[in-house]
Amino acid sequence: MHPDLNLLVEFFKNLADPTRLQILGLLAVRERSVAELAEAVAIKAPTASHHLARLKQLGLVAVRAEGTTRHYSLDADALRALAQRTLEGETLTSIGAEADLDAEDRRIVRGYLKDGRLSTIPSQRKKRAAVLRALAGRFEPDRVYDERQIDAILREWHDDVATLRRELVMARWLLRDRRGSEYRLNPETPRGPLPSGRW
Repeated sequence: MHPDLNLLVEFFKNLADPTRLQILGLLAVRERSVAELAEAVAIKAPTASHHLARLKQLGLVAVRAEGTTRHYSLDADALRALAQRTLEGETLTSIGAEADLDAEDRRIVRGYLKDGRLSTIPSQRKKRAAVLRALAGRFEPDRVYDERQIDAILREWHDDVATLRRELVMARWLLRDRRGSEYRLNPETPRGPLPSGRW
């Protein structure tokens, strides 16, 4: 998945909320505390804190502590930079180009599927890479698998699980511990695994 796609989604998701937009508007006028914001938009203080946390995650608000009170202000420069980054043509073009790559992968993999299983493991590097990306999408991030679990998932696609497992490890889609007994999806692959169920 394109690294800016999540950023784009978070940007629009967080700014699509009317209460958050009101809070940003109030902070654009002047610095305010949670209590002031809650009163101004007629919500409870914990709800205001929740909205502020989401905006702070995006880097749109700055916090200044004064005793036990926290004062929030809009970081207008961060808002402009984030809007520019998410909406500039190069970002959207880059996301579109990656979607084209995903479409090409799907076309390649579909050519090797028969009744939902691989008819053969491609020998051509580009086609094999597309199949490996599709297989990597079958594994959950941050989950540890043993070899039996890996083989069960791979067997749904093809009976030669040893080759598929070895190829996934060699391509660094899967990481294997030193003992060779535990596997996990590599979080640092150049392009994240494609979601399952898209083929």
